[in-house]
Amino acid sequence: MRSLRFALVAASLVASTAFASTTDPKPGVEYTMLSPSQPSQTAGKKVEVIEFFMYHCPHCHALEPILEQWVKKEGDNIVFKRIHMPYQGPNDPEAHLFLTLQAMGKNEAYQARIMDAVGDIVRRKRSETLTEQEVLDLASKLPGIDKAKFTDTWNSFGVRTMLNREQGIVFNDYKVETVPTIIVDGKYVVSPRQVYQTTHVQSEPQLFQQTLQVVDALIAKVQKSK
Repeated sequence: MRSLRFALVAASLVASTAFASTTDPKPGVEYTMLSPSQPSQTAGKKVEVIEFFMYHCPHCHALEPILEQWVKKEGDNIVFKRIHMPYQGPNDPEAHLFLTLQAMGKNEAYQARIMDAVGDIVRRKRSETLTEQEVLDLASKLPGIDKAKFTDTWNSFGVRTMLNREQGIVFNDYKVETVPTIIVDGKYVVSPRQVYQTTHVQSEPQLFQQTLQVVDALIAKVQKSK
């Protein structure tokens, strides 16, 4: 009886994998629906794509070069945004750094460099989190950053207000529980973790490519409806 139950479970897994397709994704299989959906303000056929990430997340770091190439390939098809999950709560120093650079219009320019630097710090200290001082020390070494302007922006009312709101945006509005997570058009939620559950691919780069195939299919779905 036990072996029969195992066989039935194994058969159901094979069947679900056989019908899974990252180029023709299904809700509840390769992606989920966000409820309620969030407003997306894009013009024409452009589609909003948001990556939720953390600087210290090793999977976000591994995804970064693949995602960067994908964003370039998409070009004017999408409006690409990032939101840093406030891992340590409303005073998360990594999210604070991201919002400061965003306010200065420099977050994309330093994205890969910061992820590399944070990854080095995390490996060296064997801790997932950085202190505020560690983040400020890192920022002080970024080339081309006006230190006085950075400090003013870091301490600005606008950045601190946004930092306080970030937790509600991530956890209440978008209901993100893990990173990296990608949300398309404010309604379709895609993550490598969920895609893995249907494809079971062992190569992380291949998993990321499959995840972006799901995103591609959802972008096409949104554009078709516009």
